[in-house]
Amino acid sequence: MGLFARYLTIWVLLCIFAGIGLGTLIPDALRMLAGMEVAHINLPVAVLIWAMIFPMLLKIDYSSLHEVWEHRRGIGVTLAINWLIKPFSMALLGFVFLRLIFAPLLDAGKIDSYIGGLVLLAAAPCTAMVFVWSKLVNGHPQFTLSQVALNDVIMVFAFAPIVGVLLGVTSIAVPWETLFLSVLLYIVIPVLFAYLGRKLLLASGRLSDVLHMMDPVSMAALLMTVILLFGFQGQQIIHQPLVILLLAIPVTIQVYFNSMLAYWLNRKLGVAHSVAGPSALIGASNFFELAVAAAIALFGLESGAALATVVGVLVEVPVMLSVVAIVNRSKRWYEEGLL
Repeated sequence: MGLFARYLTIWVLLCIFAGIGLGTLIPDALRMLAGMEVAHINLPVAVLIWAMIFPMLLKIDYSSLHEVWEHRRGIGVTLAINWLIKPFSMALLGFVFLRLIFAPLLDAGKIDSYIGGLVLLAAAPCTAMVFVWSKLVNGHPQFTLSQVALNDVIMVFAFAPIVGVLLGVTSIAVPWETLFLSVLLYIVIPVLFAYLGRKLLLASGRLSDVLHMMDPVSMAALLMTVILLFGFQGQQIIHQPLVILLLAIPVTIQVYFNSMLAYWLNRKLGVAHSVAGPSALIGASNFFELAVAAAIALFGLESGAALATVVGVLVEVPVMLSVVAIVNRSKRWYEEGLL
């Protein structure tokens, strides 16, 4: 485990504080970066997200899709959590907490936007950080690869319709053109380029060298993305600590609910711990890069939706690391149930 993965929480927290500090100290510079848009897509965020996810997508062996049948029970559980439960449970949690329980504490005009951000956060499974989570629980590498590859293929077709349906249910007008543009920019094009790039690099025998060279690029892009996102939202975060806390509650609940449900279902189905661990983590984690980019494109940089997705970044790393700890410490209990 490299230095980045071992101290991931520390690096992210430092970048969060740095972003908030920059957003407070040099708000004009951040506003200038925030205004660099084309077709409602923020260019600095887009470049950083590409730099972050492309090296990780290069690691995905799409030929591993043929192993889906071998891991069918674990993959079936993860797919059910990712596409049939997580987006809808997040929409329900958002409705219950933000529109009912916390409504008196929130700006009524922003509640729909907050819920929209939570929906965007939960509607796409993570395709990048799950490799780190899987390694931390000694997950089966080919299962992780085949699951991520399958999720990427499904995401191309399912993300926009699921988001559209759920945003429609929450009475938010769906700008379909922008939503499809986000899917094209942050899923279809990177996956296609990574697939072709991987084939060319494998043919030339340079894949391992390029991946090793690009790892620092991905790490730096992740940290810079966190700084930039929290810089854009720095003023809101400082002035709305209660809102941050209220948004973090449904996000935290949905991560624990989905991860533990996936973990328990895998145990009931007799799936090996090396598959159940990454299955639970993939089932619970979110493609926050896509969520943030889509929220900015759909609702704007200073919207409640953008703030909600940034809260997802704030919550995800420490909560997912706690899920990793639960999975590792419960291995004996899990395997006793398989006997």
